[in-house]
Amino acid sequence: MKRRILIVEDDPHIALGLEELLKAEGFEVQRTGRGDEALGLVVRLQPHLVVLDVMLPGLSGYEVCRQIRERGLRTPVLILTAKGQELDKVVGLDLGADDYVTKPFGVRELLARIQAVLRRCGPGENPGPPNERFQIGETEVDVRRLQLVREGAVTELTARELKLLQLFHAHAGEVLSRDRLLNEAWGHGYFGTTRTLDQVIVQLRRKLGDRAEEPRHLLTVHGVGYRLKL
Repeated sequence: MKRRILIVEDDPHIALGLEELLKAEGFEVQRTGRGDEALGLVVRLQPHLVVLDVMLPGLSGYEVCRQIRERGLRTPVLILTAKGQELDKVVGLDLGADDYVTKPFGVRELLARIQAVLRRCGPGENPGPPNERFQIGETEVDVRRLQLVREGAVTELTARELKLLQLFHAHAGEVLSRDRLLNEAWGHGYFGTTRTLDQVIVQLRRKLGDRAEEPRHLLTVHGVGYRLKL
């Protein structure tokens, strides 16, 4: 079965070039030039990947990405950013994008990044909606609302915190390295330090009700990474 890619790009020359390139690589391709049409297409088509420009009519790429994650959709998103706009990359990754490519981009780089994102998702897997709720200890994670519910109290999650919790839950009991967690939650294009990850883990422990000195759920595996104990 061909994997589907949705292109959201308002420049007709770039969009057509991307469509022809990806079709030549064996993908099934759909495209739109408007941000306000993108979410409906993601829900209806359930593509394996969205190639998403930042500057779009109707709705910005940022807002499209945010709404995709708020719906609880795991569909991988590859952001297209303007050259030198570091803020575009950071904001896109913070909103839940999986990776980014800077315009103007080379064909080889684009294809390599697309294949890398698809490999992380799984060969031929169609990332439809995940479980809307799952449990970590006494805390319920509400995926659609980006919230934690514990003892009647509601705590908001960021898109990145949710992504980490989903990854930990999917691999409960396994030791996940810091590099893997950074690649999965921030994307392979992220060049920050593991200190950023450690700070987010501290926040997640607090939200889960874990004591910093003796956490019950997000356990540190020294020299390697972290492990979730349900």
